[in-house]
Amino acid sequence: MRILSGVQPSGKLHIGNYFGAIRQFVQLQTDAANDCYYFVADLHAMTTIKDGAVLRDNTFRVAADFIALGLDPERSVLYRQSDVPEVAELAWMLSTVTPMGLLQRGHSYKDKVAKGITPNHGLFAYPVLMAADILIVRADRVPVGRDQKQHLEMTRDIAAAFNQTYGQDVLRVPEELILPEVAVVPGVDGQKMSKSYGNTLEIFAPEAELKKRVMSIVTDSTPVADPKPTRGNALYAMLKVFTPEDAWPETKRLFVEGGTGYGELKKRLLGLILDTFRDARARRDRLDRDRGYVESALRDGCERAREVISSVMADCRHAGGLGW
Repeated sequence: MRILSGVQPSGKLHIGNYFGAIRQFVQLQTDAANDCYYFVADLHAMTTIKDGAVLRDNTFRVAADFIALGLDPERSVLYRQSDVPEVAELAWMLSTVTPMGLLQRGHSYKDKVAKGITPNHGLFAYPVLMAADILIVRADRVPVGRDQKQHLEMTRDIAAAFNQTYGQDVLRVPEELILPEVAVVPGVDGQKMSKSYGNTLEIFAPEAELKKRVMSIVTDSTPVADPKPTRGNALYAMLKVFTPEDAWPETKRLFVEGGTGYGELKKRLLGLILDTFRDARARRDRLDRDRGYVESALRDGCERAREVISSVMADCRHAGGLGW
C-alpha cells in the first residue's frame, strides 16, 4: 500500500505537529506492507513565504527535523517537491478539468479570505497542486485528520474528472487514511497549539528558550496548597500528553490534592519534554553539522520517487495527446 503525505516548510516544528501527525508517519514506515512517500511542500509554501533564503532554510530544517524524529530515508521516500518538475506539469493538466466552483468551495481558501488575507492564484488553486502531489505517485492512501477530509475529496473529484475526460483510468483515485484520534495539544495560552497563534513549544528550540516558553504557560492564581483545576488547564493537558501511563495517577494527584505549585509542575513538564525528545534533539544537532546527509537523502528520495512519477506522467501525456 502506497502512502503519501507532505508538510509545508512554513516554520519550525512544534510538539503539536509531532503528536498530531509526525509520530504516526514514523509508525507507518515500520509496517513492511507500507510504501511511504513523504515530501517537503516548498512549492505550496511560496503562496505565503516571499523570501527565497527563508524558504530554502525552512525546507532544509523540515527535512532535517523529520529525519531526526525518526523518519528513515532508507525505509521511506523523502523528497523535496520542487525537485520534481513533473508535479507542476501534472497540476496544469489537472487544472484543465477542474471546475472553478470546486475551488471556490475550498474551506482553506474561504477561511483565509474571511481572515482578510488577499488571495492569489496559488492560494486559490492550491487543491489542484495538492492533487498533483498525490496522484503523481499513484498513492493508495493519504493520511488525513478529520478536519482535512475535504482536501482529499477534492483530489478524488479531480482524478475522476481527468479519467472521465480521457475515457481511461489513468490516475489512481486515492482513499483516505484517517489517523488515530490523538489528544489536541494546547499552546502556552490554552488555545490549540498553532504557529499562527504564536503559542507553540518548538521541539528543537535551545533548552533555555524551551524552558522560558514552558514557564510562560498561562495558569490561574490558585494558591500552592489548594487543589488545581483540571478542566481547561493547558498545563494539565500537556502533562497528560507527556506523562507515561503508569505514572499519570501520581501526576494527576498533584493537581487534585494540591500542595504543589504551578512552577514545580512546569518544571516537571520541561523534564518530560526533554526526555521524550532527547535522542531526536541529539540527532538534529548532528544533522546541522552534516547538511550533506540531508541533501543527499532528498536527492536519493527524488530519484526513487521519479521511478514511479515517470510512468504516471507518460500515461497522462499519452492520454492528453501530448507528444507522439
